[in-house]
Amino acid sequence: MFIDSHCHLDGARFDPDREQVIARARDAGIVNILAVGTGDGPGTLDCAVKISEQHEMVYATVGIHPHEAKLAGDADFAELEQLARRPKVIAWGEIGLDYYYDHSPRDTQKTVFIRQMELARSAKLPIVIHCRPSENTDDAWDDCLALIEQHWKPSGLGGVLHCFTSTWPHAKRALDIGFMISFAGNVTFPKAQQIRDSAAQVPLDRMFIETDSPFLAPVPFRGKRNEPAYVKEVARHIGELRGIPIDEIGSQTTQNFYRFFSLPGRAVGS
Repeated sequence: MFIDSHCHLDGARFDPDREQVIARARDAGIVNILAVGTGDGPGTLDCAVKISEQHEMVYATVGIHPHEAKLAGDADFAELEQLARRPKVIAWGEIGLDYYYDHSPRDTQKTVFIRQMELARSAKLPIVIHCRPSENTDDAWDDCLALIEQHWKPSGLGGVLHCFTSTWPHAKRALDIGFMISFAGNVTFPKAQQIRDSAAQVPLDRMFIETDSPFLAPVPFRGKRNEPAYVKEVARHIGELRGIPIDEIGSQTTQNFYRFFSLPGRAVGS
C-alpha cells in the first residue's frame, strides 16, 4: 500500500485524463491521495474539495499558497472557513513562505500565513507547509519555522513540511513541534544530496511520501508530467537509501498518514 500525500490533481495538465490518472494510481497500489486545494488562488479554492467528493480514495486540503497571498481578501478567508468544514477536508494548506519567486511581497506572505494558521486552529486542522528560500540561503526556512513556533506550536495540531528540501537541523526543529516530514520526487535527482541526507535521518514513523504532481517527476520519469502512481519511485529510492524494502516504506508511510490525520487505518475505495 502507498499513499500520495500531496498532489495537485486540479491542475490543467490533468484536464485531458484526470480519471485515468486516478485509475492508474489505484492500479499501481496507491490507496489514497491527498489533493492540495490551493488551485490558482482566490476563485479556485474549492478545486480539491470537488475532486475529493467525486472519488472516495481522494482527500482534500484548502488554503491560499504564498504565491497568491497578495490576492487574498476577507471573502476568500470566509470561503476557506466554510470549505474547511467539508467532510473530505483533512488539512489546511499548502501555506507558508516562498522567497524564491517572491510572487507576493514577503510581508504579505507572512500576514496571510499567520491568518491562515489562526483559521486552521479554529477549524482544528493540521497545516501543510510550503517553504522555499531564496537561492543559496535558509532565509525562508528560518522565518517559516519561527512563525510556526510562535503562532502554531501552542495549538498542538502539528503539520507537514511538504516536499522537504532543507537540512536535518530544520527537519529536527519541525519534528520537535509535532510535524511530519514529506519527501517528493526530487529526492531522486542526482544533485539532491542534501535532501537524501535528510531522508536518511528522519524517523520512519514521522515520514510521508508524495509526488507534488504534476511537478517534480522522479527518476526514471524526470522531464515528464508527474502523477500519483509515481510515488512508488519515491518510496523505492528512500528504501534504497535506508536499506529497507519498498513495501515496508509504503506500509509505514501509509500508516503514518492514517495515524496523523486520524483516519481509518485501511484503504478506501475508488
